[in-house]
Amino acid sequence: MAEPETLIVVCPTDGALNRVPRARLDQQPKCGTCGNPLFPGKAIDLSAASFDRHVVKGDLPVVIDFWAAWCGPCRTMAPNFAAAAAKLEPKVRLAKLDTEAEPGIAARYGIQGIPCMITFHKGREVARTSGAMPTSAIVQWIDQALRQA
Repeated sequence: MAEPETLIVVCPTDGALNRVPRARLDQQPKCGTCGNPLFPGKAIDLSAASFDRHVVKGDLPVVIDFWAAWCGPCRTMAPNFAAAAAKLEPKVRLAKLDTEAEPGIAARYGIQGIPCMITFHKGREVARTSGAMPTSAIVQWIDQALRQA
């Protein structure tokens, strides 16, 4: 099946849905509503209000780091996850979800150990892993997960 020429990209700032030609993804597109970059080069923070919009409505795969502030391995991995976002955009959206602030979403996906990364594509979970990783391992794991998406 051929890939669509235009993708729906959710704005990380205001949640607006933007149609972006696949050929222009790497040309730093901006949101048609707020004018902010669609790919800020860093992981975005998700809440219960924005989770489904990014995971279900957008065409890009989304990798979410489920974490908590009290978790030492989560804090250790945070800069590595941020570095991976800078390397992998715009082919994938990286996001973080605080399991303490959003326990309902953590429960919905059966998060039992953190940090936990889950790759979603069009609302469907395609890969999951737990434990802190260096940047290179995060990038490698996401590349492998995207092949399954």
